[in-house]
Amino acid sequence: MAEDLKIITSANKADQYQSLIPQIEGLLNGENDLVANMANVCAALKEQFKWFWVGFYLVKSNELVLGPFQGPVACTRIAKGRGVCGAAWERAETLIVPDVEEFPGHIACSSLSRSEIVIPVLNDGEVIGVLDVDSSELNEFDETDAKYLQHIISLIEFQ
Repeated sequence: MAEDLKIITSANKADQYQSLIPQIEGLLNGENDLVANMANVCAALKEQFKWFWVGFYLVKSNELVLGPFQGPVACTRIAKGRGVCGAAWERAETLIVPDVEEFPGHIACSSLSRSEIVIPVLNDGEVIGVLDVDSSELNEFDETDAKYLQHIISLIEFQ
């Protein structure tokens, strides 16, 4: 029965994103504070999907520095190329990790994190940060998540 529930959730993932996007647009409309907007996007995503951790890291002085997030305490600084976040930054591409234990150099901020997706935030072709999402379930993320999370990031004005 629990497996059936997971299948239904997977099938409805795009619908969940499509219902969430107008809400996020409403939160961002007329607000130009970057920190406030990143914080509200994290909160909206965590509430909708009940993920373990959702947050932004921003490039500062050639390292990723923790930004707004929802979830337990997190790693504060990440070097380029280190862990999933650092690798996504270095490669400038979205990384979907079905099992974080199998990712070389994974940074274990929490042993409860089992799968992860990291989407780079680009400004004029340069990575200026990443959106990091962790789940306590294996194989939580797929191309549907990548597509919609990239779209949600594009709604935030990073300047």
